[in-house]
Amino acid sequence: MNILRTPEERFAGLPGYQFTPHYVDDLPGYEGMRVHYIDKRRERSGKTFLCLHGQPTWSYLYRHMIPVFAEAGHHVVAPDLPGFGKSDKPDDDALYTFEFHRNLLLRLIERLDLRNIVLVCQDWGGLLGLTLPLDLPGRFAGLLVMNTMFATGDAPLSQGFLDWRAWSNRNPDMAVGKLMSRSVPHLSPAEVAAYDAPYPDATYKAGVRRFPQLVPDAPEAPGAELSRRARDWWTHEWDGPSFMAIGMKDPVLGPVVMADVHHHIRGCPEPLEVLDGGHFVQEWGAPIAHAALRVL
Repeated sequence: MNILRTPEERFAGLPGYQFTPHYVDDLPGYEGMRVHYIDKRRERSGKTFLCLHGQPTWSYLYRHMIPVFAEAGHHVVAPDLPGFGKSDKPDDDALYTFEFHRNLLLRLIERLDLRNIVLVCQDWGGLLGLTLPLDLPGRFAGLLVMNTMFATGDAPLSQGFLDWRAWSNRNPDMAVGKLMSRSVPHLSPAEVAAYDAPYPDATYKAGVRRFPQLVPDAPEAPGAELSRRARDWWTHEWDGPSFMAIGMKDPVLGPVVMADVHHHIRGCPEPLEVLDGGHFVQEWGAPIAHAALRVL
């Protein structure tokens, strides 16, 4: 496979993102592909907040939440999935699969030996992340879930998602920053540019193009059976604290979809409804993080 690496100068001076970069390039099965992650900790850390982004974003999406968790004394890890952010970007669309990205997250958690994990997830961060405890028993201690879904393939996908996937297919060189500015009207021009930073041109956007196609739309689709097992696990076996926040203006994974997620998270209290928040609800993230800490 041909691996692309975004020039480092494109990430210079991003507003609100003064985090030391960390890299690993020898994960088992992923040798030679560099994966970036934020790793912010104090000398004595409490829980490990593992912040997983979705499409077409990257760890920049968590810049408002990471300092809140860290200042409360916790360890925070926020990786960029391959194809996104500061991580390498294979240019073959076919390489991007549910299993490829899920297995990478498993290997990264094992390599960093993350324990006492609070899973913080949204969008694909949830589609993938909610399946991880099945193969990492005893490592997860909490959940903060936002605008995502169980990718089980046993129910029709929402019209909002189908519309989004069709739009994505018509725009293979998606203007990521422009999309973000429409979804999050309060972003500054410099913040909008930060979402464009990982992608010098369309060849870097294989992951951006591919991810909408990976959402299971039938029971036999890749990832669907695993997601059904994960849904059952969260429904019947999960016994840790949970917190849910919903961007209420999300047309794709909004209140209706999140009501189903809430139903399947055992013991999850009533959600925090972010009335002005859209799909990328982490952009309203500091109050969410403070509220979650009171529960988690």
